[in-house]
Amino acid sequence: MIGVRALIGGKKSAEKAIEQICLETWEPLYRYIYYRVQNRAEAEDILQETYVKALTYLQAHKIPHEELLKFMKAVAMNEMRDRWRRKKRQGLPVDFDAINPEDAGSEDQEYAVTWRLILENALQQLSVEQRAILDLRIIKGYSVAETAKLVGKTEAAVRTAQHRALQTLAQLLEQDQY
Repeated sequence: MIGVRALIGGKKSAEKAIEQICLETWEPLYRYIYYRVQNRAEAEDILQETYVKALTYLQAHKIPHEELLKFMKAVAMNEMRDRWRRKKRQGLPVDFDAINPEDAGSEDQEYAVTWRLILENALQQLSVEQRAILDLRIIKGYSVAETAKLVGKTEAAVRTAQHRALQTLAQLLEQDQY
């Protein structure tokens, strides 16, 4: 069980407990948030709010150590939902007279669509196993151990497959560049 209070013996111990929690969770938690918001600044803000809320909760409650990351992800998801609700209610002022539908970011949109198609094509050329490992490791943010358990391989095999998949993907994308 992990709770900030359980780890606290004094001010120094509290700082160490918080540091330990942050070191164990920040990277997978940041990837989890960034994948959903696709904006670095917003992901950092949500990450910070997540830690404030989670650490406040942990002062009074205990959570099993192996459940800590799941708990943090749940707090982050709730924070993201709260932000989305607030944004939805606020709305954005739009000057419809100033918008020309023919100019509305067509080049950026075309580039994004083209890049996405190239990436999807390259991913389809990977094996099913390689795609699954990349999805679990990079997109969903699972650890090597968690991924190994899910795909039924050793941790070394997962690391090797991920490395080879990324190398192959880089080569395929390099070939498609013009």
